[in-house]
Amino acid sequence: MIQLTEAHNKFVTHLKEKNRSKSTILAYGKDIEQLIEYLKKSGMSEVHLVKKDHLEKFMKKLTDEGYTSKSISRKTNSTKTFFRYLQINEFISDDPATLITHPSYETKAPRILSKTEYRALRDAAKNDTRVYTIIELLLQTGIRIGELANLKLDEISFSQDTLPGEIRIIEAAKMNRSVPLNKSSENALKRYLEIRPKVKEKTLFITKTGRPLLVRNIRTAIDRYFRLAGIKDAKVNDLRHTFVAHHLKAGASLVLISKLAGHKRISTTEKYLEYIDTEENSDKVRLEEL
Repeated sequence: MIQLTEAHNKFVTHLKEKNRSKSTILAYGKDIEQLIEYLKKSGMSEVHLVKKDHLEKFMKKLTDEGYTSKSISRKTNSTKTFFRYLQINEFISDDPATLITHPSYETKAPRILSKTEYRALRDAAKNDTRVYTIIELLLQTGIRIGELANLKLDEISFSQDTLPGEIRIIEAAKMNRSVPLNKSSENALKRYLEIRPKVKEKTLFITKTGRPLLVRNIRTAIDRYFRLAGIKDAKVNDLRHTFVAHHLKAGASLVLISKLAGHKRISTTEKYLEYIDTEENSDKVRLEEL
């Protein structure tokens, strides 16, 4: 019989061995830790004692505590993944999470910045070379904030002769991809590299003391410039939404944008079509600058 705490540790180790992203490991780990804490308070210490009713009561408790349906859905997914892992590895014979259901919730439409808004954001950050470059990369390439924070110096190539510049995104799941740099993002990067501290650290974006800039630091900095630019209800990820929507609206290939954005399913990219009016000339593939 396996103890709840031991099962949790084995699950986290399994995620690491599968090269899941740090954010995924952290989120799953915290979700299951919260579940186990509840189960222990209910008098359980071993995994095989957990039943469907216990899991449903845990989800109801989250609802009563004010968690959103979206958050509970994520925790439901973590729970299902955890018990599926335990069953596959024969730590339990029956999976109590099979029949628990996800709560329904409405997916909010993506926040797509207007030209006026993203130009105002640029203007607000123009005297902060590092943050300006971060904004430009997120806006012009559509990469995720975590991918940007993990970028290394040797993953950037500038244009030479007829070869375009690009950044290489190295993903934990080995689904690596290259994203082209347009003139605007390349120029911003070159300006940043001129003032970047001369240290051994290979991470592209660093602090003044040479430490890697963390995701939370990036969010805080950009949120500040959203406020200074007078842009309301916007988050860092909306720069990525804007990249996808802008190029689909201009008629860029759905397959191309899905590939550049690193969407696992083309249906994820396709959803943006609900929120934009596409141009008639749908055979465009050149990525325009925002």
